[in-house]
Amino acid sequence: QVRLVESGGGLVQAGGSLRLSCAASGFAFNKYAMAWFRQAPEKEKEFVAVIDYTGGNSYYARSVKGRFTISRDSAKNSVDLQMSALNTDDSAIYYCAVDQHMYRTSPRVAQEFSYWGQGTQVIVSS
Repeated sequence: QVRLVESGGGLVQAGGSLRLSCAASGFAFNKYAMAWFRQAPEKEKEFVAVIDYTGGNSYYARSVKGRFTISRDSAKNSVDLQMSALNTDDSAIYYCAVDQHMYRTSPRVAQEFSYWGQGTQVIVSS
């Protein structure tokens, strides 16, 4: 079955960096866009970044553009999120998700994703 396992979260000071990873299994990884979402306490889940099935195209939320980089490794069936210049607004649980349709470029709405990981928590201290 489909399995997504996130790792790499933790506590970091404002201005610091973290790299999140998502190990994927149970589906044809190379055929699906992958995304990261996040959810802060008492807030709705929000889109962070998406990378298409080829790895050649990526899109970011305005709030993270220029600070976060999404990448994927087809050999490892993994997708990473490199986060830098973190601020307290970035504190949230970060989720990895797989698109519900094959071969799409930039799905960005949570309802368009069919499977989710359990999440990894990121806490940015001031």
